[in-house]
Amino acid sequence: MVQESTVIVTGASSGVGLYAAKALANRGWHVVMACRNLPKTEKAAERVSIPKDQYSIIHLDLASLDSVRQFVQDFRATGKSLDALVCNAAVYLPLEKEPQRSQDGYELSVATNHLGHFLLCNLMLEDLRKSQAPEKRLVILGTVTANPKELGGKIPIPAPPDLGDLKGLEEGFKAPITMIDGKTFKSGKAYKDSKLCNMLTMRELHDRYHQPTGIIFNALYPGCVAETQLFRNHFSLFRTIFPWFQKNITGGYVTEELAGERVAKVVADSGFNESGVYYSWGNRQQEDRAAFKQEISDEAMDANKGKRLWELTEKLVGLT
Repeated sequence: MVQESTVIVTGASSGVGLYAAKALANRGWHVVMACRNLPKTEKAAERVSIPKDQYSIIHLDLASLDSVRQFVQDFRATGKSLDALVCNAAVYLPLEKEPQRSQDGYELSVATNHLGHFLLCNLMLEDLRKSQAPEKRLVILGTVTANPKELGGKIPIPAPPDLGDLKGLEEGFKAPITMIDGKTFKSGKAYKDSKLCNMLTMRELHDRYHQPTGIIFNALYPGCVAETQLFRNHFSLFRTIFPWFQKNITGGYVTEELAGERVAKVVADSGFNESGVYYSWGNRQQEDRAAFKQEISDEAMDANKGKRLWELTEKLVGLT
């Protein structure tokens, strides 16, 4: 009997992650929904009609390094093979004047979006390596705001992404340090920096592990998902105006459902089997728009910075 393919999707209780889980289940995959709130995730899966035998839910709080390690143990206890990992979950705290801290003492958005995912990817490389799937994949969600080579990344509010010389990480990244570059806390920039780290991590994973393992590492931007729980911590006026602006002015708007379908394509379709690529559907949506390879920012392509970020992050998450 052929074993069904298994994919882990982080942050699958809402938004893009939920609809990616649905799209992959519709393709016959078993989806492990890796989330903090298990009852919420169960209700969400029922609401969008994911067949009960096509998913399971395992607790994961990416802001806790202990939780990441426990998740890996819990997944392995299921006995399932791992054929794909989707790093989708993210927190965005644009209105915070002071940093929130993770259980481990790190600024929360970087802890969740970068550190937690970095540890998860590293621990699950062995599982992906063992997969018998012809194309095992690790996919990370990107954002235009962290890429100055895209229109949405040119807006310097509150500041463009910039990891500087990684001084904050070098000094341990605990209070009073709040930013990767060691400078003054800016919540919106902290989010952008964390997503830039995601891109550097994807590139470094590709450089280190694609050839010896055959794992395909890439990232994607599915278009502007303007109505999503990612913006739940923003002003209510922003949550009203932003979707209207993306629908009527920029033309970048995509639904959570379409974005989820695009994530599923990058995970499962044969046309997305080149490693080290940032796939995008761009800032201007059109009917039946095809993905293209998006140019990545100079900082995200900086191999020396990628290597240094990797080494410092390994220490922070306890891999060395």
